[in-house]
Amino acid sequence: MTSQVSSPAEQADEAVVGEQRKPAGTTKDVRRLDRVIIRFAGDSGDGMQLTGDRFTSETASFGNDLSTLPNFPAEIRAPAGTLPGVSSFQLHFADHDILTPGDAPNVLVAMNPAALKANIGDLPRGAEIIVNTDEFTKRAMQKVGYDTSPLEDGSLDGYSLHPVPLTTLTVEALKEFDLTRKEAERSKNMFALGLLSWMYHRPTEGTEKFLKAKFAKKPDIAAANIAAYRAGWNFGETTEDFAVSYEIAPATKAFPVGTYRNISGNLALSYGLIAASRQADLPLYLGSYPITPASDILHELSRHKNFGVRTFQAEDEIAGIGAALGAAFGGSLAVTTTSGPGVALKSETIGLAVSLELPLLVIDIQRGGPSTGLPTKTEQADLLQAMYGRNGEAPVPVIAPCTPADCFDAALEAARIALTYRTPVMLLSDGYLANGSEPWRVPEVDELPDLTVQFAQGPNHTLDDGSEVFWPYKRDPQTLARPWAVPGTPGLEHRIGGIEKEDGTGNISYAPANHDFMVRTRQAKIDGIEVPDLEVDDPHEATTLVLGWGSTYGPITAAVRRLRTAGESIAQAHLRHLNPFPRNLGAVLAQYEKVVIPEMNLGQLATLVRAKYLVDAHSYNQVNGMPFKAEQLAKALKEAIDA
Repeated sequence: MTSQVSSPAEQADEAVVGEQRKPAGTTKDVRRLDRVIIRFAGDSGDGMQLTGDRFTSETASFGNDLSTLPNFPAEIRAPAGTLPGVSSFQLHFADHDILTPGDAPNVLVAMNPAALKANIGDLPRGAEIIVNTDEFTKRAMQKVGYDTSPLEDGSLDGYSLHPVPLTTLTVEALKEFDLTRKEAERSKNMFALGLLSWMYHRPTEGTEKFLKAKFAKKPDIAAANIAAYRAGWNFGETTEDFAVSYEIAPATKAFPVGTYRNISGNLALSYGLIAASRQADLPLYLGSYPITPASDILHELSRHKNFGVRTFQAEDEIAGIGAALGAAFGGSLAVTTTSGPGVALKSETIGLAVSLELPLLVIDIQRGGPSTGLPTKTEQADLLQAMYGRNGEAPVPVIAPCTPADCFDAALEAARIALTYRTPVMLLSDGYLANGSEPWRVPEVDELPDLTVQFAQGPNHTLDDGSEVFWPYKRDPQTLARPWAVPGTPGLEHRIGGIEKEDGTGNISYAPANHDFMVRTRQAKIDGIEVPDLEVDDPHEATTLVLGWGSTYGPITAAVRRLRTAGESIAQAHLRHLNPFPRNLGAVLAQYEKVVIPEMNLGQLATLVRAKYLVDAHSYNQVNGMPFKAEQLAKALKEAIDA
């Protein structure tokens, strides 16, 4: 994670212009900025996600702090040239610590009329727009409701417009290759990437190496893409339309010393799970069914068999978690990954894991709902499902990461709780964290927690007649965890199943008093989980507290910074542990006259806080499939302070 040093630039809506100079040997000016926000937009088939990812990778290698927001349709190939088919990738990078992908792009690269129309409303006046003029045909414009060309009717006069025939230039650059025109046109995203790489002085070696590796079996295609990429760079260098390029210095003061890499939330989660299995000295088993936006975890873990990882792509969600629970019974660190609809299908087996008291990680990468909902858009509306979405009293711990990089640490924490307390654990990430990325400091091995587990080895109870036996539900007095007995260990045979167990022996029991005792004991085990106290950031003894959880951390923190820079006093706290809550949460809430809880749902955490602590928490909610904007939150929090 990046440091939390505030910068005046974080408050600004525009990139700050600094020194302007002309490098030796060129007539073009170079302008220094402290940050910039770029959005690539086009059809789903235009390669915008790849373009943004490559620009991000080069930006990370350059040393800037960064945050990204991929945004794409749910359809595999949405209708070409339509507004629903627009795919975009936004990148915010800076020479200082930043927290969000940015509210408004300074630069929009629009590959067609649909991309322009879908995104123009987000641009501030004066922003730069680079458009592919080749796609602005009469038919393409009419398809999205343009009666006249926006490039000619004056509607873009408030912006810095750069009309570039990207398709024509790409085809011309690749005429020496044995490609059809359609094949050559596919490289226009690389031309655009080369142009933007020139504009912002991005390294080029990494992208060329990437293209050679990606198309290793098709060297002609690799060469064509590299040629298009270089042509875009050269176009920027030679054309008179781009008289200025920009420098954003590395964020040398934003990061503690260490080795860094760019990482997405799903990749960080995958690495965290592998690290947890190594620290626990247990094989990692993933039983999963593909579902957006969780599938990348399955894809990534399947690449790491060398670390003792086993992945099973099941025929459905129920089979996936069933296999994972079986692996937990067999002594593995067991994981199942899904999104909201899959959690609903897995709920019965989660309840079985509660009854069996076995460690199991249930990772929910939340998305817009209900039902299929918005598969590629973000939401954090599964909190109440995670808390209560099972029959009977079936409590499970719930934790949530706050940034893409934090997903690594959250995976380790989920494993710690599951292994220590012998319980399924719900980890709530979301699409914003899963697909977004930021710099991550690669930890040293000695910084990772010791998660070593002691399996049951023999008898643990003495009967009245003096004989020694194994009781599968005899509990650790500190954690209330039952022993974990690996199947096949002599003398540890015991009955398992979903019917209520007798305390200690694990035998089937219908006794009312026993059921009451077991229900209360399972609840007490979860309530007794040791979690860190909630930390509060309150430098000026504020009367208003903004409380968040999960991926709202970045926008909330950016909004708080803006308010404090404007002279407002406001406190901030962010929850990782949602069940059980930190023990000091009630005391923290009691210190403030007003508590505001922003959530990408209709107030689920606020409902829990009101019910448990009788605090009249104010909800600020958004369910539009997109993360909060910092300016939007700052305005809402200012209104709460003044109310």
